[in-house]
Amino acid sequence: MDETEFADLAEAHRRELQVHCYRLLGSLDEAEDLVQETFLRAWRAREQYAGRASLRAWLYKIATNTCLDFLDRAPRVVPSVDLPVASGSHLAPRPAAAVPWLQPGPDDLLDAAVARETVELAFLAAVQYLSPRQRAVLILRDVVGWTAKETATTLETTPASVNSSLLRARAELKEQLPSRRTEWRVESSGDERAVVSRYMAAITAGDDQAIAAVLRDDVRCSHQPGAGGHEGPEPTWYGGRATVLAGWAPVLHGPDAMELRMREVRANGGPAVATYLRHDGAFRAFGLNTLLVVDGSVAEVTTFVPGAFKAFGLPEVLPA
Repeated sequence: MDETEFADLAEAHRRELQVHCYRLLGSLDEAEDLVQETFLRAWRAREQYAGRASLRAWLYKIATNTCLDFLDRAPRVVPSVDLPVASGSHLAPRPAAAVPWLQPGPDDLLDAAVARETVELAFLAAVQYLSPRQRAVLILRDVVGWTAKETATTLETTPASVNSSLLRARAELKEQLPSRRTEWRVESSGDERAVVSRYMAAITAGDDQAIAAVLRDDVRCSHQPGAGGHEGPEPTWYGGRATVLAGWAPVLHGPDAMELRMREVRANGGPAVATYLRHDGAFRAFGLNTLLVVDGSVAEVTTFVPGAFKAFGLPEVLPA
């Protein structure tokens, strides 16, 4: 098999391997880089493959270990910070923004995923709290659907060790996910679009009454460092409709109010809005807001840095 033939066969699996690496790492940029490294490792080890097994499974094995090697070289620690939980809240104690390297992903990439819940930001953020090997076990067993024996072969361990690690990973994941996640009502596409349209119109008009009407009373708002003008070494978040309205007021009202434009996109199986603020004669990227819509209202807004725009094919600047 020559290099061109091998590259063509491997390329057919690029998208699903990128999603796999994205789940393990939480970063689209790193996932893209490590898929490239996976293909390089695969080419160098091609004699070990020689068509004796499924090319897809072989590439998954290489990709998994490439990610684990990366995490071993550059270990990361999720901030041990807690979000006060309001009475009756259905949201996680820690929002997605608490994982500073987490990046949202466009749906046109993530459609390689069979189950929407395995690419939701809440899931991806929660997975980052697992150790790298627990993360790999959980994803290979519960997401990719491999057997304990297949997973053990990939990770060079035993099926018994895999099963033990999986139990611990599931228990930890349950602690990190929203307590009522399985009870979330998935909006129909029409209902969800209507809510997002109301949200965008209310924000653009700076209409506090309309904004309040589209937000849940216990809405949560969170920002990655540097997102939406929130500078600092750690993410910030706050909850409650009144608190959120007060936090947004400086941008929407008063002497420092700024004209803005919004574009709707899809991220991680849900709606998202790219926000641009007018500055120096043009509308410049301000933040990418992912939205959680529950029962006809916006329940959560997570703001990511403008660097997220590139993955969605969004320009950094719009003409005035």
